[in-house]
Amino acid sequence: MTPRVLPGIAAMAAIVVASNILVQFLFGQWLTWGAFTYPLAFLVTDVMNRVYGPGPARKVVLAGFVVGIACSLIGTQIHGEFGPLVTLRIALASGPAFLTAQLLDVAIFDRLRGGKWWRAPLASSLLGSSLDTALFFTIAFSASLVFLEPGNDVSWANEALPLLGAGPMVPLWVSLAVADWMVKLSLALLALVPFRAIVARLSAHPA
Repeated sequence: MTPRVLPGIAAMAAIVVASNILVQFLFGQWLTWGAFTYPLAFLVTDVMNRVYGPGPARKVVLAGFVVGIACSLIGTQIHGEFGPLVTLRIALASGPAFLTAQLLDVAIFDRLRGGKWWRAPLASSLLGSSLDTALFFTIAFSASLVFLEPGNDVSWANEALPLLGAGPMVPLWVSLAVADWMVKLSLALLALVPFRAIVARLSAHPA
């Protein structure tokens, strides 16, 4: 493994670990603090892709996936007030959602890398984030997938409530997913600033 990949792996690992910890703490009614750190994973992937190419970017993604699996395994052994911090369905949702979305991000970025500087990171992050949210919340909480872990009661997530407290009636998990998705989209836009600055610095001082 080349030294140039190591900072990306370290950054990705830190984001994954921090997000797994912060997801335990609520922020308002629809979000957790982890919703604000997790999208930074797309920033790391995009920076690695722009500066070093899709190969090193995929290595960083795979490292983040391994760290995420380790966090999930640890979480299943830690019991909180309502049971394990990480259920089997959460583990089954988080790993595939992360890996699929990040690899999609890498592929889209690589396809668009020749255009305007902002197009590749913005499009790849938006599409990757959307897929990540859709996969995670559907696998983790949808009543139609209860067979994944029959002993895990997710009825609370399927209670019909107004969307984000004001829209049409939907399962609670849909509101949680929409709120998470909106944060990801907002951070994808904001991340363009540090993306350009970090890429410029790394390009001027290659490893």
